[in-house]
Amino acid sequence: MPTLALHGHFYQPPREDPFTGEMPAEPLAAPYHDFNAKITAESYRPIAEHGYFERMSYNVGPTLIAWLARHAPDVYQRIVESDRRHSEAIGVGNALAQPAHHTILPLARQRDKETQVHWGIASFRHRFGRQPRGMWLPEMAVDLNTLEVLSAEGLSFTILSDQQVRGDLRAGSGPYRVRLPRGGYFAVFVRDRLLSDAIAFNLPNLDDARAWAAEALSGRQERLTLIAIDGETFGHHFPQGVNFLGRLLNGERSPYRVQALNDYMRRHPPTIEVEINERTAWSCWHTVARWDAGCSCTTGAAVWKPALRSALDLLADEVDAIYLHETRRLIEQPWQLIDNSIDVVLGLTDLRTLVDEHAQRDLKTGYAQRIGHLVKAQLHRQRMFTSCGWFFDDLDRFEPRYVIANAARAIQLCRQATGVDLGPDFRETLLAARSAVSGVTGADLYDEIVARAERAAVQASDANR
Repeated sequence: MPTLALHGHFYQPPREDPFTGEMPAEPLAAPYHDFNAKITAESYRPIAEHGYFERMSYNVGPTLIAWLARHAPDVYQRIVESDRRHSEAIGVGNALAQPAHHTILPLARQRDKETQVHWGIASFRHRFGRQPRGMWLPEMAVDLNTLEVLSAEGLSFTILSDQQVRGDLRAGSGPYRVRLPRGGYFAVFVRDRLLSDAIAFNLPNLDDARAWAAEALSGRQERLTLIAIDGETFGHHFPQGVNFLGRLLNGERSPYRVQALNDYMRRHPPTIEVEINERTAWSCWHTVARWDAGCSCTTGAAVWKPALRSALDLLADEVDAIYLHETRRLIEQPWQLIDNSIDVVLGLTDLRTLVDEHAQRDLKTGYAQRIGHLVKAQLHRQRMFTSCGWFFDDLDRFEPRYVIANAARAIQLCRQATGVDLGPDFRETLLAARSAVSGVTGADLYDEIVARAERAAVQASDANR
């Protein structure tokens, strides 16, 4: 009997204003306040209430699951409990981890890869109470160095698409072994791109889910077939998607068995070795240029993309230099402090306590506050590289505004800590990023964001008088 694994990638970026921490209203999400609330109602809640999380393989991005914990705690609890119940029934959970901010890891510097993966694992342990075995890579973007980072953090496998690997794929969706440059292997499952895309883009035109899957899997014998798609396909992208998902996962009297990836990996360790096509992704299978120089994966002029990335890379260098300069005599391991700062985000400790634990001597309040500001600046510096900032075809959209807003917040925190203003130089570099549609530049967006933040600060001050 063929085996089917259905993996849902559930993710939303942190849409909160980085200056106020509040979620702005999103008119396109009406009648809901914002898209997180809209997608929760259409997708996350019904999937959770029907118990479908327990019957699939899934990952929920750290920023999304944090929002659910605050704003939809019943949905959050059902998701977390689904992994526990699966573990009790099968002996292993069915949830996977994800890096913290959906950064395109092959484009990230080494230190950022390590931080993103470390934060993602820490978030997973906090939510699910166990060490993850597998990790979803943002956009499935991969290179060998990224796999080595995952391996070094104790992870065992990830998911790729069939156009990202080469070699003997007679074992269907795997798992397969990939040889790492520094020795050892890392496992990859290979999704069936055609079947996955059939659901992702053509779900309303498919027959009954179970009949469709039975026909698609006919003749595959004992091999695993992996369908991996955005979880929002079910309910948000297609209103009938939740019912489709339920029929697909219902294994009663089905001509195929349904199995989660963690369980399949445990029972079928990889033996066949394949190679990966480095610097590829599931939505940019020939390169990762969609998030850098631009490529044919998106229409329209992409000249703004490398300009925006270059501006943020330069700013990241400056933010890092300030942080290392200010901590050099006070913090023995400054990057370990950044890695551990995820505990502050998760509410496990406060920033002052964390700084004091890493300091080589007792710090006066002023010094501790300065370092605390720079640690928070590092959080927003990481969020500057959220993948959605480059995903679409135009600069004059919400997503590029989001990454620039986090840059502006990092600049503000550095200025508050040290008096050094990185803003003018950053704004100058943003002039090269221009929308081919509206003519708006990155500098215009930066000015807009800074002005809005200043107005909000004045309003907050007036309200507190």
